[in-house]
Amino acid sequence: MIARYSREKMSAIWSPENRYQKWLSIEILACEAMSKRGIIPESALKNIKERAGFDIDRIDEIEKTTKHDVIAFLTSVTEKIGEDGRFIHMGLTSSDILDTSLAVLLKEASELLLADLDDLLAALKKKAFTFKNTPMIGRSHGIHAEPITFGLKMALWYQEMERNRERLIRAKDTISAGKLAGAVGTFAFTDPAIEEYVCAHLGLRPAPVSSQIVQRDRHAEFFSTLAIISSSIDKFAQEIRLLQRTEVREAEEYFSPGQKGSSAMPHKRNPILSENLSGLSRMMRSYAVAALEDVALWHERDISHSSVERIIGPDATILLDFMLSRFTGLIDKLIVYPERMLANLNMTHGVIFSQIVLLTLVEKGMSREGAYAVVQRNAMKSWEESVDFKQLLLQDPDIGDYLSPGEIDAAFRFDHFLKNVDFIFNRVFGENS
Repeated sequence: MIARYSREKMSAIWSPENRYQKWLSIEILACEAMSKRGIIPESALKNIKERAGFDIDRIDEIEKTTKHDVIAFLTSVTEKIGEDGRFIHMGLTSSDILDTSLAVLLKEASELLLADLDDLLAALKKKAFTFKNTPMIGRSHGIHAEPITFGLKMALWYQEMERNRERLIRAKDTISAGKLAGAVGTFAFTDPAIEEYVCAHLGLRPAPVSSQIVQRDRHAEFFSTLAIISSSIDKFAQEIRLLQRTEVREAEEYFSPGQKGSSAMPHKRNPILSENLSGLSRMMRSYAVAALEDVALWHERDISHSSVERIIGPDATILLDFMLSRFTGLIDKLIVYPERMLANLNMTHGVIFSQIVLLTLVEKGMSREGAYAVVQRNAMKSWEESVDFKQLLLQDPDIGDYLSPGEIDAAFRFDHFLKNVDFIFNRVFGENS
């Protein structure tokens, strides 16, 4: 219910009603600032504030003739105001309204995305502490390496999403720039104080210098940040897909009663949510590429970016809102199999303890090269013949010259690997978490 409500709010941000309302607010704020400076009469401002409005159907009708959305909007507004409507948009250009309103819309969208991130961080933290001491095998190149805990994996994801939250805060700040500097940014027919007044009331900063537009490197940074967040989700979703493989089955998406995995095979339980998220992240990265393409415009401005932003503004923010909500639900209901994790830890006959044996031999005086060679020789035999690694070490005279049976046995303890879990958690979550 929370996720659906969030998506409805995100969609509402990009509705024509909200978009035109932002345009109207900017125009009225500009009139307020002009009235304070004696540029337009107070009586005109009073009339504008009382009567200003718009009709979406009328705007659409006018735009069929004008082929210009802002002019169609201004015509609709002026029809409602009457004679004093002539003071609307004085000294301004369309991009003053479009770019300043886009900054407000992206800022509002960012607030919802930050709330989504907070929900996901809470879910990841809960999972991290639940499985803080649940051992599982760590893998490099897809091959068994050394033990970690599932809680550490969740802590890693939590910390990455914290960085993503910080990135989004910075991107929101970068995008929160407006401009009312006129046709080519020179304030030729408007006072810079008008821009400062309007931006202050909208929670924006004036762009220190602009052309006809706010420069699109700001937008490229914003959409690239959304793509980075989605790529993190892709990374996490891919890990869940790998852990859910039948041969691994250490974690699994929740499979609800009545759910079906295959039209042909009734036994299937597929990681469809994770696969869906991986696919959607590809779309998110494409939006970032489109935003990067918008940076290079002709001279003081061309219109090639406009069509792109009409798509990627709503699509990227609505999509990431959906992805974050979906992934939060996935994590919250994720099924974890500690017994399977333990079984997989033991499936390689103890070779995962090879580094401890290597270091112990070095501590006892064997050269690192010699220790590596003798440990690897036994590890490869254990791999190839599926025999117990510890027993091979106990039978190897080269090992026996340096290590007693008790010292070999002591090397085969999980606590060697997990002794600093508390230390890592304190760094991630803080001492009092």
